[in-house]
Amino acid sequence: MQPKTVFRILIIFLSAIAIFISAVFLIGYSVSAPVYKGEALAHFNGKQFKNPSGIEAKGFGDVFKFLLNRQREPWAKNMDLASGPAPESNPDPDKIKITFVNHSTFLIQYKGLNILTDPVWSQRTSPFQFAGPERMRPPGINFEDLPKIDLIIISHNHYDHLDANTMKKLAVKFNPKVISPLGVSAFVKKLGFDNTIDLDWWEISNFQELKITSVPAQHFSGRGMFDRNATLWAGYVIQSADKKIYFAGDSGYDKNIFREIGRHFDSMDVSMIPIGAYKPRWFMSVIHVDPKEALLIHKDVNSKQSIAMHFGTFPLADDGQNDPIKELNAELLESNIEKEDFIIPKEGEGKYY
Repeated sequence: MQPKTVFRILIIFLSAIAIFISAVFLIGYSVSAPVYKGEALAHFNGKQFKNPSGIEAKGFGDVFKFLLNRQREPWAKNMDLASGPAPESNPDPDKIKITFVNHSTFLIQYKGLNILTDPVWSQRTSPFQFAGPERMRPPGINFEDLPKIDLIIISHNHYDHLDANTMKKLAVKFNPKVISPLGVSAFVKKLGFDNTIDLDWWEISNFQELKITSVPAQHFSGRGMFDRNATLWAGYVIQSADKKIYFAGDSGYDKNIFREIGRHFDSMDVSMIPIGAYKPRWFMSVIHVDPKEALLIHKDVNSKQSIAMHFGTFPLADDGQNDPIKELNAELLESNIEKEDFIIPKEGEGKYY
């Protein structure tokens, strides 16, 4: 082969690599969310947020290791399941009614208000609807059957918790208020909302008869290559004069976080706690609790009634579709917690608490 030919092949090869790398960076930049800009805090160094303990989610090197060595347990797609009935428009305002949509999406109806947590109705939790984790089960409530939504609470900006397509539809149809962690509202406003507020951990927002407190979690944030930990993540406690509702968001286990929440609020009447996307533990333990740790959270926050979430809908980790359910039931048998006190909800079924 002539030297000129070898040189041309080398140039073409290097050009292809350069184009690929440029495309990756361009996409990574384009999907990155706006970053928080504010004064340094105990958990914010001026550029990035950190967990209370300082522990960090795994870096990109470990992400590649995880992707190359995956041992995924079975998932089965079943989109033929029927959604639940349309929720009541005016349930008893003095009782807490909660309907599980699926993943981390709940409809909370209380004090005449309709509240959605981390709403996701899209087919994929990804920047694109042609690739990424695919929905395995339909939402428990048809989007068209939603009552007028007054408030949305967002735990953080990951795609399985802040779904842009769903949020745009909610903005057009209802234009509710949105409460999110520090820095997230800049992205939420781009989706069409004009009534938004960001909260730091332990900050409070009042909404009619309810008081919503942002509480710590152990996780991370980011939607692209250039916004990692550039916005905050959180859980929430929704309070009335006589009831407390805890939405844990997404979190690894840190006993200091959850025991502090328990001490601060004394007890929770009902809590929504994640149980899935926890394998392999070397990679997931920092950011996602397993069923055993979910029970520890239940105890730490002194929850009278807990509801499982973050399972069975999107294959985000190596645990199988039914693993979180099986392991939670096994852990309940080993603990002194009654099965009725930490339930696995049925999609589309509304219950009073």
